[in-house]
Amino acid sequence: MGIFNRSAKYPEYWKEYVALFRPSLPTEFDQLTFVVLDTETTGFDKTNDRILSIGALKLKSDRIQVDDMLEIYITQEAFKKESVPIHGILRNSNQDCILEEEAIPRFLKYVKNHIIVAHHAGFDIGMINSALKRLGLPKLKNICLDTGVLFKKTLIKSYLVQPKDHYSLDELAEKFSISKKDRHTALGDAYITAIAFLKILSKLKEKKELTLKNLK
Repeated sequence: MGIFNRSAKYPEYWKEYVALFRPSLPTEFDQLTFVVLDTETTGFDKTNDRILSIGALKLKSDRIQVDDMLEIYITQEAFKKESVPIHGILRNSNQDCILEEEAIPRFLKYVKNHIIVAHHAGFDIGMINSALKRLGLPKLKNICLDTGVLFKKTLIKSYLVQPKDHYSLDELAEKFSISKKDRHTALGDAYITAIAFLKILSKLKEKKELTLKNLK
């Protein structure tokens, strides 16, 4: 009874999101859908900073679903001018902005129960989870993959060359010869991450059969 009482307080869009996780994900790798995302934020503090924009696209069977992308700009009251040179989003810009409480339901409707992919995913997921917390909601339920971690799986292990602890998105773009034309926009960075993810999958496929378990 207690569980049902707790779930009853949540809005309908959250209940619909949670219901998507009742069936199991497809067992065939080619049938899995990945949502590659990036967030632009006012800073790096998951508690006090806020999301300025979310960019996301879907990837299935080694193909980017170019007709199904998400780009959301979020109205900000807390604004840091020092972050503008990084993402170029101004408080009074011409972008159509929506409130955080509108943005999160739109994001959940888009991401569904799909597997989330991001570069340094802990930060982006942490920022979204903080937004969920402000709305009185639990954390995201999706499986999440980090291209920074996955990239290290592609490296040849050697006593002579030790892998770095962290690889930036710029480093992955250079490694895989990916254009950085739209770098530091949420959707642009999501697109770069998606291309890097496909390159990583191709390299991992050379070593063993691709399965979700091997990527986690």
